[in-house]
Amino acid sequence: MLLDLKDIFVCDGAFKDVSYALDMSDVVIAGESPFTSPVGISAHVENKAGIVTLDVDAAFAYSTVCDRCLTPLERHFDYHFSHKLIEELEEDFNDDYIEAPDLSLDLDELISSDILLELPTKFLCKGDCQGLCQKCGHNLNLGDCGCDRTEIDPRLEALKELL
Repeated sequence: MLLDLKDIFVCDGAFKDVSYALDMSDVVIAGESPFTSPVGISAHVENKAGIVTLDVDAAFAYSTVCDRCLTPLERHFDYHFSHKLIEELEEDFNDDYIEAPDLSLDLDELISSDILLELPTKFLCKGDCQGLCQKCGHNLNLGDCGCDRTEIDPRLEALKELL
């Protein structure tokens, strides 16, 4: 969605509210498409004393698998993002401001980037997930598999033969 900001930058105290659904179903992360439904976006842009601020609330469901035991899980996220907007950057690079050169802003690109950067790097079904047995692949959250999981240092393997 291209957001027109001409009226906001010109007039002090001007504001605009936007609500829409952002489709991120084409985003692929680790070989899967985790965004099963559109992302609900609610944005508020306001010019306060010449400073244009964009506040965005994003709500969505995220489907993936546990990184330890591969159990399917779905999480609901509610994120809030805030950005200061300017017409043109005076420096080559500045993370504090978002540039809107034509007094317009591509909200889809900005919000997609914000969401992808904010997502956790690891998803677990529960905080104390035991994962899978390295020998047989049994889900250890369901109980012990009976495999001998004691590891012997390969440098000391020759000593085992002496016993």
